[in-house]
Amino acid sequence: MATIKDVAKLSGVAVSTASYALNNSKKVSEETRQKVLAAAKELNYQKNGLASDLKRTSTNTIALILSDLSGPYYSELIKGVQDVASTNGYDLIACSSIGGAQSTAVKFLREKRVDGVIILAHNIDDTTILESAREGFPIVVLDRSVQNEHVVQIEVDNEHGAFMATEHLIEKGSRDIAFVSGPYNSHDNELRFKGYQAALQKHGIDYRSKWKVSGGFTREGGYQATKMLIAQKDVPQAIFFANDEMAIGGLQALNEKKISVPDDISIIGFDDIQLSEYVSPPLTTMRQPKYEAGALAVHLIFQVLSKEKVDHNYKLTTELIERKSVKR
Repeated sequence: MATIKDVAKLSGVAVSTASYALNNSKKVSEETRQKVLAAAKELNYQKNGLASDLKRTSTNTIALILSDLSGPYYSELIKGVQDVASTNGYDLIACSSIGGAQSTAVKFLREKRVDGVIILAHNIDDTTILESAREGFPIVVLDRSVQNEHVVQIEVDNEHGAFMATEHLIEKGSRDIAFVSGPYNSHDNELRFKGYQAALQKHGIDYRSKWKVSGGFTREGGYQATKMLIAQKDVPQAIFFANDEMAIGGLQALNEKKISVPDDISIIGFDDIQLSEYVSPPLTTMRQPKYEAGALAVHLIFQVLSKEKVDHNYKLTTELIERKSVKR
């Protein structure tokens, strides 16, 4: 079955332009529209008819699509979405994007079975989002960049937050600082690594590849990554974990080897999940506004549904939370 990406390729235009043309947007010329329509006809491209039928009436429902419904990071985000949605008389459907293009979440998106969608799922590709975006169907993406007039972006300032975390370790006396990363295809992880490198560069510290290991944003991944660093027999003075779950796994690995935090090594995380305050020692971390991001996303959806003008790019700040896992 042909996709809008195939139509765009055959007609020699961008996917967003093909989407505009197929939805009769005034943003494209008549010549371009005819070229795209001809390509769509040649490929037998069919728009989802169910989508048009379902969007004639409101469902009073917002969908939240997440990479994974488990894990402590998502609870505050979901609460922010739920609180604002329920206050406005809307229901919330939370979907996992496990399965990618074949997931139920993608069906909700493509068939527009809800009034608006919030997406924090990097395995849903930009093309799918662009195919679904249109006037009257607001989509808010979290921590990614998708340029479209019907898509709103909310990003946390991951790069600056990571810069602040790394600089905090440096200011407390560490120079050999390891970075335990999330998945390499994660937009958040990429920005946090850039911030880490920028802080090293500012303070004249050479980046060494041996200090970068992957933990995949999971507690088990952080545990294994820390064991790998210890196995090198040249333990760094500090470790910046790109999220708190990995840092908590790292704490376990260090405790098993009788490496004291923070006396022997300092560690810092990112996110400020609830558990980070209750581990031993309590975790120093970068707090990102999870509840606020969810609440803002729903507010923006309601503004778009009310035909109010909104900005298309929002950036939220992070905050250093000092506890006891960094040497003073």
